[in-house]
Amino acid sequence: MCSCVKIVWRFPHLCILVHFLQVLIGKYCYVMSPEDKKHCCLTLPPDALNNLPENVIDSILMCLPFKDAVRTSVLSNNWRYKWCGLPELTLDEAVWTTKKNLFFHTTEITKIISHILIFHAGPITKFILCVPKSRSCHMIDDLIYFLSKNGIQHLVLELPFRDSPHKLPSSFFKCLQLRHLTLQNCLIIPPPAFKGFDRLIRLELCEVTISSKLLGSLISHCLLLEHLVLHIAYSYSNVVEINAPRLRSFYFAGSIRSIFLKNAPLLEKLLLTDNETGYLGAEKWDIVKFFESFSALEHLCVNMLFAAEAGEIPTRLPFDLNCVKQLYITVDLYDSAEVSCACCLISSFPYLQYMEIQEACCNDGVADHRVELPSDVTFNHLKDVKLIFTSGSIIEMQLAKLLLAKSPVLVRMLIESCRAKGTATVKKLVDELTTFQRASPEAEVVFIKR
Repeated sequence: MCSCVKIVWRFPHLCILVHFLQVLIGKYCYVMSPEDKKHCCLTLPPDALNNLPENVIDSILMCLPFKDAVRTSVLSNNWRYKWCGLPELTLDEAVWTTKKNLFFHTTEITKIISHILIFHAGPITKFILCVPKSRSCHMIDDLIYFLSKNGIQHLVLELPFRDSPHKLPSSFFKCLQLRHLTLQNCLIIPPPAFKGFDRLIRLELCEVTISSKLLGSLISHCLLLEHLVLHIAYSYSNVVEINAPRLRSFYFAGSIRSIFLKNAPLLEKLLLTDNETGYLGAEKWDIVKFFESFSALEHLCVNMLFAAEAGEIPTRLPFDLNCVKQLYITVDLYDSAEVSCACCLISSFPYLQYMEIQEACCNDGVADHRVELPSDVTFNHLKDVKLIFTSGSIIEMQLAKLLLAKSPVLVRMLIESCRAKGTATVKKLVDELTTFQRASPEAEVVFIKR
């Protein structure tokens, strides 16, 4: 009911009224007999609901889930078609689920969407459609055409993957008022005359099918784009060049060698994660070229492994990224190439305030390398460190020791271990941590066994 907040100040009993309506229409209004519906209406105070201001009615309907909003049609003749003017519609699992927690059959889903197309009047600025994986919807093209004619600004299409992704119709590319767009399991082939969504602020593409050239072109023609999410299940043979001068946050899941942020001078938040493949890509990753344009980057999360040769990775980037304040990184400490890559990044962020490092693999062996940073690297602004280890191995403790020695303003280091066995082992690790030299006299080391 959070969307009620603004109007509650003028109508303080609105939330109570919304709850009253939900109780009144009950859970079974879709299957009420005519006599039950008549009784339901007769039990209302005279004109209690019919005389509500239109803006209050609209706010009530916006607060209700779609099912309940439709059920208000049983309240009175005046309310019968009120739901048909809703500017925001959400058709998700809550709509498709029966009383027995089963999903509607495909024919029922089609019927509901058909009713919307027939009865809805007025603009639809926000539409969310999430079709269950085991179902399909045969009216997607009709629905998109309808939305393109009704001022759609926020569109979410999460479709199930069948034999092939659903090809978006030409009417989709006429939704030129779009500001927020989320697509899943769609085939995107823009017509030659398409010039992009020039009002789009947020774009999320999950497991869509689109060529690298068209993807780069689509993003580059969204001139106001600030937030981008790409979840790509395959690796492109050609690099996707991303030109997004207003981009502020970017979440990417897939093969890192498939993308290159050519122009993103305002990027503040970057999250990179693998696509359940375990590596950034089979080919080498040019770490220097990838990070060279991120002068405004503040928050970096690298939740993936690195495919590179340790000897080809510099000890630090040839430039410092002075704006980076928070770093989250997952690394296999037993892989020398990954350690070199992680150390290169860590050494290039002199103004770090928070650092979280997670060991990627469970390994009780002995590493044939050490964790090392350039001698002149000092974390003069680092106050909080979180290390998520597996067993407190030698190389893990080396990392903790190194960070304690190079962080003169450190306040707290939290170490979580998920495989430290027995009280004696934990005590040994804690005792060892207390012997490490600390550059900060205020540094507190907390060890937690998960």
